[in-house]
Amino acid sequence: MSEIKFGTDGWRAIVGEDFNEENVAKVSRAIAKYVYEEYGIDKKIIIGYDPRNMADVFSKQCADIISSYGFEVYYSERVIPTPVLAYCAKDRNACAVMFTASHNPPEYLGIKFIPDYAGPATQEITDKLVENLDKEFETNSSKKEIIIENFEEEYFTHIEKLIDFDSIKELDTTIIFDGLYAASIGYFDKLLDRHGIKYETLHMHHDINFGGGMPEPKPKYLKELIEKVKENGNAVGLANDGDSDRFGVINEKGEYVTPNEIISILLLHLVGEKDMEGCLVKTVGASLLLNKVADLLNVPVVETAVGFKHVGQAMRDNDCIIGGEESGGLSIKGHIPEKDGLLANLLVLEAMAYSGKSLVDLQKEIKALAGCSFVNDRIDLKLDNRDKIKDVLDIVSAQTEVAGMGVKDKNILDGVKIYVGDSSWILARPSGTEPLLRIYFESDAQDNLKKLQDDIMSKVGV
Repeated sequence: MSEIKFGTDGWRAIVGEDFNEENVAKVSRAIAKYVYEEYGIDKKIIIGYDPRNMADVFSKQCADIISSYGFEVYYSERVIPTPVLAYCAKDRNACAVMFTASHNPPEYLGIKFIPDYAGPATQEITDKLVENLDKEFETNSSKKEIIIENFEEEYFTHIEKLIDFDSIKELDTTIIFDGLYAASIGYFDKLLDRHGIKYETLHMHHDINFGGGMPEPKPKYLKELIEKVKENGNAVGLANDGDSDRFGVINEKGEYVTPNEIISILLLHLVGEKDMEGCLVKTVGASLLLNKVADLLNVPVVETAVGFKHVGQAMRDNDCIIGGEESGGLSIKGHIPEKDGLLANLLVLEAMAYSGKSLVDLQKEIKALAGCSFVNDRIDLKLDNRDKIKDVLDIVSAQTEVAGMGVKDKNILDGVKIYVGDSSWILARPSGTEPLLRIYFESDAQDNLKKLQDDIMSKVGV
């Protein structure tokens, strides 16, 4: 049996292999032991699942195990997005367990533990869960009956306090929602329905194989949405990943709008049109575009390691307007310290409605504010061992000049990040679970980006 490891957002494995009854029982018992020792037997626990293969079956097994210790367990009657479950954990002062593998391939499933603060479990918490995996556990309480619930209403009521649906209803733009076979089906569309907002749809049923693609809202898997947006001539496309904590947005030209652009647009919207105050939280892998927009708005920036558990922690520690990451996750003040793709899509529509501008024009506005465009790329290196990873990190760290541009600063918050010239940077960081090194590049021009890549890769020698 392979070791159960909790990564940046829970434990994930292939169904029928490591993700099996025995290991799910181990993790369920470890969670019960942690909650009992940290909070006591009276702490409520809510359990949900996304549309993946066997997610409903394994989540029921988990509910049975945890309730057998005497915990009061609330179980979702249907597929539920991670942010909906997380919000309900906060609303009920409960802990939550979500069965999801997010945007991983369809053969994967995972377990995500969500503490009562409604954000990703920190490293300290997941370390304790791992310690509990092989420990016996019992309480003096008898098994309680599992309570089956629909959690949508409390989430909907909360979102309706954050989003101006009346303004969205006045948008003179066609909204096209690609369900992408994901957990947001029956939630995002229902929120629009509740407010009489018209929209068109694609892929509005759950499919454990996600239509033969990946449950990831990126251009490669949004081709039909992109074509439908182009055919319309005045439409925006919206989608989410498998458990709907990430977002994907297509503008009126049928172009993918990067998360860096979306977060920048929303920061401008929240400060300029909703008068929010506080800081911006971003990861070290996010674009300098965010820093430039924040500087223009006199918004302080808090930078974290890659992974929303770090963003969520910073959002809890600071008065934060918006927190986001380059991979498509964000949340805002007044919500939860967990990424929410449904909220993100609604905020995009609200920003368009408030400004009276198309998404394309909002992108142009952000570019004009920043004074330049930014281009990004990432190279993943499969290396033989972790010693080789350290060697590459040392090489990047030692640079004083790259592609003829001087290195102006260095950041070791997560791997090694060097700032090159006035508008470029390189980040090298290792994967947490395998001998894989990710090298991120950003510059203000494609030619400069290529020069940075060529220079660093020649020095790395792989």
